[in-house]
Amino acid sequence: MDDVEHRNPIELFKSWFEDAKRSEPINPEAMTLASATPDGRPSARMVLLKDASDRGFVFYTNFESRKGQELLGNPRAALLFYWKSLGRQVRVVGRVERVGDEEADAYFSSRDRGAQIGAWASDQSRPLAGRFELERRVARYAARFGLSRVPRPPHWSGFRIVPEEIEFWREGRFRLHDRLVYTRGEGGWRTERLFP
Repeated sequence: MDDVEHRNPIELFKSWFEDAKRSEPINPEAMTLASATPDGRPSARMVLLKDASDRGFVFYTNFESRKGQELLGNPRAALLFYWKSLGRQVRVVGRVERVGDEEADAYFSSRDRGAQIGAWASDQSRPLAGRFELERRVARYAARFGLSRVPRPPHWSGFRIVPEEIEFWREGRFRLHDRLVYTRGEGGWRTERLFP
């Protein structure tokens, strides 16, 4: 990683992400999201990256879900991308903010209609009596909206992880991996190499 030490970490991430889209067979945009309750009880799950820019890393969810409630109550999070085909991972740590309504509406309108209906039908993370209950709710919302546009539910939107630290890891022989961490300060990003 000698050539990356003075690059913008978001640009480096985008370059690695493009490599992953060419080589990773399934969901190169999959990332582990780690959150915690206000008292520090952690949880992690996979979500899908929908945007990466200098503003941060964006994903969408139901705000009433476990992750939504944790992020609203404790707006700090970590992300982890792991691309096995490349022997690379990227770790992101930062603060959490909600995306604006206009941005959320634009993304929601780009989703498949079935996914839009699903956002209304699913009480994400809450107990489900059986699959039939979910199918019945999907049918109810499909009938409600008919052929009309499906609006974004008020409880469904996006979060942006605004990075304060981004670590790039590349697998090395004999477990002598390359690790380069970017830390955001008042003057911009500073880089530091870490022992593997």
